[in-house]
Amino acid sequence: MPSKPNAYLRPLLALSLGALLLAGCKTNAPASAPSGLPEVQMQIGKLTYNLEVAATPDTLEYGLMRRDSMPEDHGMIFVFADERPLTFWMKDTRIPLFILFLDHTGKVVSAAHMKPYETVHTTPSGYPAQYAIELNDDADQNSGVKVGDALKIPAAATQPIENK
Repeated sequence: MPSKPNAYLRPLLALSLGALLLAGCKTNAPASAPSGLPEVQMQIGKLTYNLEVAATPDTLEYGLMRRDSMPEDHGMIFVFADERPLTFWMKDTRIPLFILFLDHTGKVVSAAHMKPYETVHTTPSGYPAQYAIELNDDADQNSGVKVGDALKIPAAATQPIENK
């Protein structure tokens, strides 16, 4: 028959072990919390991506900052009010990205790879663009997308939203 101290120690030991196991599992959780932005699905090259829609002044400025990773089939589409030369930088952006610049019809007018935390050099569109799509750095190789391709912009991602 167990003594009273052992009877109390076993449940305590089991709880402690369980807490340690749960703490260990947390390291496998996603590094970034969901943004809460609306998402659209979009065919880019031969792949379909889930894109968060940045369409307000605040979300256009914040973009993918402070994220440690992004699933391979995810990205962000930036929606501007009109077509104009665009310039992007990587302030507080931790992951390497591939950016596509699209005109108002969805034609890819330019593309570039961007390095994490790069703030000295910006990435210009080179041509007037109304949309920019940021994907993981290897998206051009995986999807096969290239300058000159015509992409279909989902209706839910065609209008910027004004801050009220």
